[in-house]
Amino acid sequence: MPGTAYPDEPLYRYDWNALNEGAMQSALDDVAGTGPECVSELDLRLAGKVLQIVTDGGPSLSYRFITGTRLRLSENGGDAIVAGCGVLTLGPVTFLAHLIPGTLRGYVVVMDRTTRLATVMELWFGGHERKREVMRAISFGYVYEEGAEVPEGRHAVSNRVEGKALHWTQDGGAQTLEFYPSASYSHWVELTRMDRGQGYCAPSDYIAMSEALHIYTRTECEFSGLFTAYAMDLNALEQVGLRLGFNAADELEFTLFRGKGEWLGQIARFEEFGDTSGAPVPPPDDGKGARRVYRPLETMPKMTKAEVAEVVAKGVKVFDGPSIMAGNGHPPTQAMAGLKFTLRYDDGPAMDYDMTAHDELRWRKNGGDWVTSRYNAWEAVPGVFMFGHLLDGVPDHDCHIVVADFQSGMVTCYNGHLNTPWIANEAGARTYFGKIEGGHVPDPGEARHDYTDDMLGRCLTWNYSPGLTSMHLYSTPKTTSWIIFTESGHGGTSWAGSGSQVKIRDGLYFIYWLEEACNGTLGTILVNMRTMHDTGISYHCGKDGLSLGPMGALARHAGRFDITRFFQQRQKGEGA
Repeated sequence: MPGTAYPDEPLYRYDWNALNEGAMQSALDDVAGTGPECVSELDLRLAGKVLQIVTDGGPSLSYRFITGTRLRLSENGGDAIVAGCGVLTLGPVTFLAHLIPGTLRGYVVVMDRTTRLATVMELWFGGHERKREVMRAISFGYVYEEGAEVPEGRHAVSNRVEGKALHWTQDGGAQTLEFYPSASYSHWVELTRMDRGQGYCAPSDYIAMSEALHIYTRTECEFSGLFTAYAMDLNALEQVGLRLGFNAADELEFTLFRGKGEWLGQIARFEEFGDTSGAPVPPPDDGKGARRVYRPLETMPKMTKAEVAEVVAKGVKVFDGPSIMAGNGHPPTQAMAGLKFTLRYDDGPAMDYDMTAHDELRWRKNGGDWVTSRYNAWEAVPGVFMFGHLLDGVPDHDCHIVVADFQSGMVTCYNGHLNTPWIANEAGARTYFGKIEGGHVPDPGEARHDYTDDMLGRCLTWNYSPGLTSMHLYSTPKTTSWIIFTESGHGGTSWAGSGSQVKIRDGLYFIYWLEEACNGTLGTILVNMRTMHDTGISYHCGKDGLSLGPMGALARHAGRFDITRFFQQRQKGEGA
């Protein structure tokens, strides 16, 4: 059954309906004859005019505009159809959108009246597994004028928008933070339609019309299949565009919009200087509308609680060897060997520790029986240790990943666990704040580590091993997005997960992210912004079993987007 249009669910979690073709056709037929809705005033100046669009290898479209919102179209010289339409203009750009009655298809045509160049997007509900996902095929061409020469050049895919971010406010009230950290994907945060402070990722097209005028698209493939396309002027910070698709309530959205933008910044790019090419991640085939879409949930093994218990019973892997994710990591320290202390968490357990060796410890929870476990530890800065171990024998196969500051007496723990409500082998995490008791450790009193906005908007690139590089974007207090670089240094595919950002000291941050609906991993890192190096621990369960292993990478700071003000009111003291 359909739910609310924009449900309050964790990342990628609502199960949108397949929708049969008849239901979609009925909804589309209801609006195809009238055209899209729009809060802003439409441009009606095409009324009575004739327009012919010629594309290179794509459709030829002959339009006769009966009125400003009604047209007659002949595709490729075929029989004419009558449809409703909507037109918006942005400077020299004309943005036209319409559906084709009796079909699951439609068009967006973006024209530059100065150059007569045009981009045509044929749209259809074709889907990947469910037809509600909007597909698109893009062609480049020009506006034909009798007796005029064919314009030189064409609009073209480009990476010129890569690295930018804007806050958009649309005429219908929707507000989004939109990040373009890749040349083939984008990341956005819904500030009004959904107010969870989460970020999402989607495959995108970036098309340059001129230095300042660009076309952008995204298809929310893992988020109901909605399609958004707009033309934007980076100088004027304005947009005109279309939103088409069925939301989570199975309501059809067919809306033109006008928006105003606010500049949020530009981060570094890593292609060869002067490389302005786009579409760096080729599609897996050359079919119509083919595109590269990252669908990690399809390939993730989805295990039951019983299957997880079975693989864990066969044995676990805990710091049992080198990892490609730690090729540039720090070596473990032996400095914790011999220490005895208690970690007392305010809203969690009391954990007693006896560090019997540099890689073996004994622990007990809330005064229970002692358990011996393997661990590794790293001293990120003098007096601050990160260490992790499994809680052998507990029902959800928990781990504790801890950052303990023996100079301040404060400690933070990320308690990873399995058997979440969605997939049993997908990790969840809890955040515990507390204090250290024992020896000469100072008592911090009521002081604790806390959530921070210091990392908000930052982009850090990570090199884990030669050839293994990605970038993290901290788009909300609870979101980490990771962007995978191509061999040429373009930003490629990306994904996002929920998490937490905690300040340990100035310049030292404890961060986790969950690779939700992806591979189920809990990633944790202690980031030293002064040395630009991190130490980390990953926690993962799959068909090969449960593992706790090292992470570590060298970092480069790619820049920071100005977004802190969008989250300050709800950030202080808010848990992850």
